Amino acid sequence: MASQGEGARHDRTDGTEDPAPGSPTPVGTSEKGEAPPLDPKIAAAINAAEAAGPQAGTTVRVDSWIWSARLVKSRSMGATACRGGHVRVNGERVKPAHAVRVGDEVRLRHEGRERVVIVMRLIRKRVGAPVATQCYIDNSPPPPPREAVAPAGIRDRGAGRPTKRDRREMDRLRGSAGPGSVSGPGPVPGGGAGSGRRLP
Repeated sequence: MASQGEGARHDRTDGTEDPAPGSPTPVGTSEKGEAPPLDPKIAAAINAAEAAGPQAGTTVRVDSWIWSARLVKSRSMGATACRGGHVRVNGERVKPAHAVRVGDEVRLRHEGRERVVIVMRLIRKRVGAPVATQCYIDNSPPPPPREAVAPAGIRDRGAGRPTKRDRREMDRLRGSAGPGSVSGPGPVPGGGAGSGRRLP
């Protein structure tokens, strides 16, 4: 004879049985089988940013949005990128005042990297990084490895200032001929300034 607790576990309308009391909930789902909610602080910040943003059906300037979503460091940098043709919305080059809507694809070329994002929320106020990532879907290609973008002439830590020989080697590697390069005629021995000797 089944106990009352076992009978209660079989009373669901879909024919499945409830998990036994004390059994763990599957990872990534809540008690009701839904996705886990956002952190309350992040959710509150998103609500505040949306409340300060435009009403439903309205738009936001693209230079303002890419600054608010932390894709550029300042709004003036966003406007400069737009004027330079480095910002595209849905494949078209745009001016700083171009209006973006939810669902638009924004492509931004900035600091040697291309960002490709889909607008999910319209905001006009700059928000923190955890909140900014909730305002778009990032489809950007991975950034290049650090070794590929390292500038030439990096010296080991603690090596001190480069000597003249080190500087000539660095100039040779960079392909620039300095004032003391070997390509031109060298100085005349004993004929330097202040030596008091006349050149032949």
